[in-house]
Amino acid sequence: MNFKKQYEEILHVSQTIFNQPELGYKEHFTKETILQFLLKVNPDIDIQEFSTTGMKTVLGGGKALNVAFIAELDAVYAPTHWNADANTGAAHNCGHYTQVAIALALYKVLFETKQYEAFDYTLTFVFIPAEEYLDLKYREELKRDNVITYYGGKPEAMKLGIFDDIDIGICVHAMGGEFKERTVEFNCNLAGFLYKKYTFKGKATHAGFDPFSAHNAYSMSTLFNTAVGLSRQQLKDNEMVRLNPIIMESDMSTNVIPNWITVGTDLRTQSVDYMQQVATRLDDAAKGSALALQGEVNIDTQMGYLPFVQDRYLSEFAMRAFDINDEIPAFLNNNAISAAGDIGDLSYMIPCIQIGHSGFTGTIHGDDFKDIDPNFILEVFPRYLLQVLEQMNGQLDKTKLYKRTYEGYESLIHSIAQI
Repeated sequence: MNFKKQYEEILHVSQTIFNQPELGYKEHFTKETILQFLLKVNPDIDIQEFSTTGMKTVLGGGKALNVAFIAELDAVYAPTHWNADANTGAAHNCGHYTQVAIALALYKVLFETKQYEAFDYTLTFVFIPAEEYLDLKYREELKRDNVITYYGGKPEAMKLGIFDDIDIGICVHAMGGEFKERTVEFNCNLAGFLYKKYTFKGKATHAGFDPFSAHNAYSMSTLFNTAVGLSRQQLKDNEMVRLNPIIMESDMSTNVIPNWITVGTDLRTQSVDYMQQVATRLDDAAKGSALALQGEVNIDTQMGYLPFVQDRYLSEFAMRAFDINDEIPAFLNNNAISAAGDIGDLSYMIPCIQIGHSGFTGTIHGDDFKDIDPNFILEVFPRYLLQVLEQMNGQLDKTKLYKRTYEGYESLIHSIAQI
């Protein structure tokens, strides 16, 4: 394997993208960097472009199964990160830049050795924009201009048919924190989330002259926050529910009783069914708080991402590869966290896994996040991933896979958003 030989080249690509972070659907420099690398490796490469900055390319087409290796392009909005872009506030403190470099490391080795020709499945590389759910005003503009339909890059790609010919999805992701040993992680489930916005409406009057005839919208929101706080005791621990109500907008001033105020919160759970239950409870709390103080409330629900339950059958191949690997000493298994990703949406359509890897210090999305073991991330870990692909070769059981339609996904999302 040539991972060691190409390490310095891959490291340069990784550092180049890290130093030029871009937010979702704006990853034009990143796209060009990837494109130039791929063309250098394979001048005759066939690349399908999608969703402003997305790209898809195939090795060994025409086989019975198609496995996608997926890398995310975007950075996070984190203007106080030590390597943030001074103009945009973007920073690569989620590790996506290493995903791209890992994918390119795999592509180059597979193409140059022609090992992919021996696989009994097609291997498709998908470089996808906009995993992070942020910069929403810009994405709303894209929606109004009919450039995109979804804020998330994977749902958008699903709508465009990018995954119609794909049977399995493989992603990798940085693990938060610093580990004593080089570590990989399997079966780490992610939460799903939606956004709730509650606009409480009252009646404004002069706060000094006539507060008596007012209906205080701010007081309604305070009552709602109290209800949310008291309800936490009744939320299931195993669902790892996360709520974060904040004041988003208001017409408040010190001499006028507030006429309206908008409170927003995300709602994270490990399952769709419980997400819907908790959303209904929040709606009831908002309606009751408004009614108690003679006001009204308008409720808006915006779907984020679906929960991600990693496919345990596919993870068996990752664990088998770990067992025969002599370079990685440690692994984690079967954890769940309340972070979310649009890999959950893709996993509705096809079985997916996301293998975590160490090599970083600091907090994911934090100001101190950075890689500290690039050799592991860009040489050792890609070599292990090739072992995963080798374990899958000739061993994938079609009867243990599933495939659902985009139309089914769209119906599910709409049903959740109409709570």
